[in-house]
Amino acid sequence: MPKLKTRSSITKRFKITKRGKVLPYGCANTSHIMSKKNAKRRRRLRKPVVVASGQAKMIRRQMGK
Repeated sequence: MPKLKTRSSITKRFKITKRGKVLPYGCANTSHIMSKKNAKRRRRLRKPVVVASGQAKMIRRQMGK
């Protein structure tokens, strides 16, 4: 069976940590209209969120890892 090609769109949007966790590079709802969002929500949006295990497995496979 041939090797899977890596999906370049996935490699641009996610990174894999040394322990194998998948983190997105960007976070949704952070680009504009921040004045409507309260401070707690803006602080929370700054931090990267670990992708759920089921989706992480799919993303790692598409990245060829």
